[in-house]
Amino acid sequence: EAQVRPEDLSHAIKLLEDAGSSNLEEEQLKVLKKVVKSFENGLPLKDLAQIMDILNLCAEKVNEQEAFIEPACELIKLCGLPFQKKKLSDEVNYSVAVSKSIAQLGCLMRVPCSQVRIQICKCIISFYKMELPRKLLPGYQPTSASYKIQMAELGGLAETLVLSLALVENQLTEKLWVLKALQHLSSSGVNCRHMMKAQAARRLCLYLNGADPSGQLVLHSSEILWNLLENSSKEEVVNQLSSLECVHALKEVFVELLINGFRHYDRQLRNDLLVIATLVAENSAVPMIESGFTVLLIVLATFTEVKIPNPLLKGLKLTFSHEDFEMKKLLFNIIGIFSKDPHALQLSLSLLNLQLLSENDVMPALLYYVKPHKKPGIHDWSAAQYEELQLHAIAILASVAPLLVDKYLSCQANTLLLVFLEWCIGQDPFFGQGNSFHGTGGRGNKLAQMRYILRVLKSVVSLYDDAVNLNLCDQGAISQLLDILKYTANNFKEKDDAITLEIQANILFVLSVLCENDVHRKELFSYEGVDILISFIQMEPKKLHSGLGHNRLLLGALDCLWSCVIGCYIAEDYFLEQQGIFLLLDLLALKQKNLCNIILGILSEFCDNPKTILHISTWRGEKDQTAAKLLIQLWRQEELDLGVPRDRYGRIADVKRPIAGSFQKEQEVIPIPSSCPSFAIVEISENIRAKLYLLLCKLGFENLPGLSAKDFVTLAIIRRYIDFKAGEVWSEVCAELQEEFTPIASDEEILKVISEVSENIGKMVIAYQTEVLENQYHQEIQEEKKTYTKIQAVHKQKEMVNKSWEDFLTRTSNYEALKKAKRLQEKSIEASKSKSKTQSGAVHSTDIKGLGTTIGSGCLVTVESTPSQLVGGPLAATDLALKKRSFCEGALKKNKRN
Repeated sequence: EAQVRPEDLSHAIKLLEDAGSSNLEEEQLKVLKKVVKSFENGLPLKDLAQIMDILNLCAEKVNEQEAFIEPACELIKLCGLPFQKKKLSDEVNYSVAVSKSIAQLGCLMRVPCSQVRIQICKCIISFYKMELPRKLLPGYQPTSASYKIQMAELGGLAETLVLSLALVENQLTEKLWVLKALQHLSSSGVNCRHMMKAQAARRLCLYLNGADPSGQLVLHSSEILWNLLENSSKEEVVNQLSSLECVHALKEVFVELLINGFRHYDRQLRNDLLVIATLVAENSAVPMIESGFTVLLIVLATFTEVKIPNPLLKGLKLTFSHEDFEMKKLLFNIIGIFSKDPHALQLSLSLLNLQLLSENDVMPALLYYVKPHKKPGIHDWSAAQYEELQLHAIAILASVAPLLVDKYLSCQANTLLLVFLEWCIGQDPFFGQGNSFHGTGGRGNKLAQMRYILRVLKSVVSLYDDAVNLNLCDQGAISQLLDILKYTANNFKEKDDAITLEIQANILFVLSVLCENDVHRKELFSYEGVDILISFIQMEPKKLHSGLGHNRLLLGALDCLWSCVIGCYIAEDYFLEQQGIFLLLDLLALKQKNLCNIILGILSEFCDNPKTILHISTWRGEKDQTAAKLLIQLWRQEELDLGVPRDRYGRIADVKRPIAGSFQKEQEVIPIPSSCPSFAIVEISENIRAKLYLLLCKLGFENLPGLSAKDFVTLAIIRRYIDFKAGEVWSEVCAELQEEFTPIASDEEILKVISEVSENIGKMVIAYQTEVLENQYHQEIQEEKKTYTKIQAVHKQKEMVNKSWEDFLTRTSNYEALKKAKRLQEKSIEASKSKSKTQSGAVHSTDIKGLGTTIGSGCLVTVESTPSQLVGGPLAATDLALKKRSFCEGALKKNKRN
């Protein structure tokens, strides 16, 4: 056939526009048939605008002439084929015209003809299932597969199609086809946003409980809602579903599927709707209670555990299938949502939720799972399913228990939790599956159960309810928790993971709350507890930055130390005996910002024990650092962080506000009631300077060892901290008075004197600091002189040694010099002898005959006998006197030898 030319299309348009004669129908149908036949392999982009004009004219005639229905449907069918392009740039050049043409498809839904509407939906669906034609127009190529989808997004087809739902509201078949088309369109985020503009979520939710024996209406509507939630703003979708009509429709279709849905497909669809209901329930403004949906879900969640007949669930039979298992988890999850945020703006609704949770036995239903799982029967959850439900129920219990304390106590929940904890560390054979989210880390052990039980205890004791805490302590919770701490420390020492660390941190928190302000409980904690705390405080510093939770565990140990040890002398003394103060100071020396505050607070409290000061004074850190020096360094670092001005030597730079930081100086003075603390007072609790001042007061400001001149300069400021802080408060008082009114002369003079006193103290401190620095300077000068003198002496000694060596070399090389030196030596010897001579006795010469050297001689001994004429001399009466051997004595010795 010959290809249709543009003038032929124009002729067809004119022919269809001509309404003057009724005899033109046959010719018009013939022209339409020719156009359809000519473009049976696809519509060229350049002709698309004229084709859509023909289609619109044809659609207008459908209302009066049924003969035009078939050509209209055929033309719409052609729009489902790939468009044809001559150039690569045609897709871009004709994009505006194409997007408008596709948008007109949605507008054609106004035609009151079922065949036309269904064909439009089929055409839109074909965008996503594109098939190439059998042959192409000569010189043309098909557009890309996603081109029509992009043009549909650009033209806003999805929004028009949503609005057309109102036209097919009473025609089920047409409505289902529209929903099928919308399901395909909703796979795009752009289309979902267009659909939300037309209130798609609200419209679709209202159609959920419409009459449809096939169930396709609910299926397609729920799928589109899912796509809207995933591809557009979830908050906007939930807001559209928040009306009472939408919630009621959601409830009705859920109940229908719950009671009468027996197929696998029905149960899956029921669970999908339950997920949507869960998302809707997260919005506190949704009328879940008014619609009766809340009580239905709560009763359904506790149906199998409490087993109390309820008319809302008459005829309901739950199985142990996978779908019912998933629904059970979703119901537990929605109970957790109902128990959240009790102090929200919708306080009355929250209280109603709590009332419903209490009246429908949610607490006993959750506590049902706080027990070991028995061997499953034929009609029961499998071991893995029960473990997952058990962990999920205990996790929800952590949210519900603090809200229903009376119900918690009446169900003896503390007893059940402690017994279950005892099972967790027992020797009963149990191998956790660890398959679920809540079972993470629990494969082959009971750590997951222990983890969530302790979360429940933590949430309950956080209420600081005396009845709950007393009930726990009466059942031996303190000793049992200490046993669990030792169990985890011994059995999972190498398994240093986040779950074990969380368990230990939660136990320490529970112990802190139980023992706080109760000396008897602290005594129960004392010895075993202190040993465990010591092991935690000795943690390697590098672990604090591991990201697993060591930092939290250490903070928990320090908090437990503060609450469970301080205030009990037995525990305090034992902690001191274990060198606990030394460990705290070692931690403090790390200068971790998040640890310093709590450690300084603990040390301040410990100082009430008279033995503590000795331990602090005895401690030595790296390079023999003392505790006082460490505290002063922390003070300097804190002032640097606060932006307190100091000069290059560390002296006060601002006499009027000597300890004020940069942020404090920027604050404007605002008159406040006397019951409200001013910024100068609030600032005390926001940094560690007050604690440092208190500790140094305990140590004393005099005779502190190991301090440098710079430290003494800083110490002078610390010593006057209270005076400076009082001056800040008075300056705030003066500023507030000036804001309100002018003081009288006498009061103004008094305020001036007070201000001058504060400034004078600052000047005195500066003078003292200057004196310290000058003394240090003079001391350094004196030490420098002493060092210089030592250096001079060393140099002089070296010169003497060198001169002696030169003299020695001269004597060895010059004989005349040697003789001269010898004479000087002999003369010196003679001069050194005593002038008084012995009256009687032998005189021995000290000279060595024939010696030709002037240096010290070697070992040479000459023994001379005392002359016989001197036998009766001075040595006669001593043991050294010579004795003459007698004849008899000689003869006797000779006989002995024989």
